[in-house]
Amino acid sequence: EVQLVESGGGWVLPGGSLRLSCAASGFTFSSTAMFWVRQAPGKGLEWVSTISAAGRFTEYADPVKGRFIISRDNAENTLNLRMDSLTPEDTALYYCATDRRGTNRGQGTQVTVST
Repeated sequence: EVQLVESGGGWVLPGGSLRLSCAASGFTFSSTAMFWVRQAPGKGLEWVSTISAAGRFTEYADPVKGRFIISRDNAENTLNLRMDSLTPEDTALYYCATDRRGTNRGQGTQVTVST
């Protein structure tokens, strides 16, 4: 059974940083491209970032490009998302997922950016 458990969310001031993590199990993590998606209040799921199975290739949505960095540790079956220069528009429930649409995702971790 695929299990994805996100952690690291919280409240942060605008301009601040957070590092999210996702512990994966139940599938061959090192052979699977991974994704971060998010859902802001009252909105649908939004793709945020992708990393290839070996971690050589990454891709970012325009709103987060240059501020977020996705990474992975295949030895630890862990996916990470470093988020810098956060803005209130980044407030959302963040999920790691095994597909770009977020169909197969964890329970999420809340990120709140406000004064």
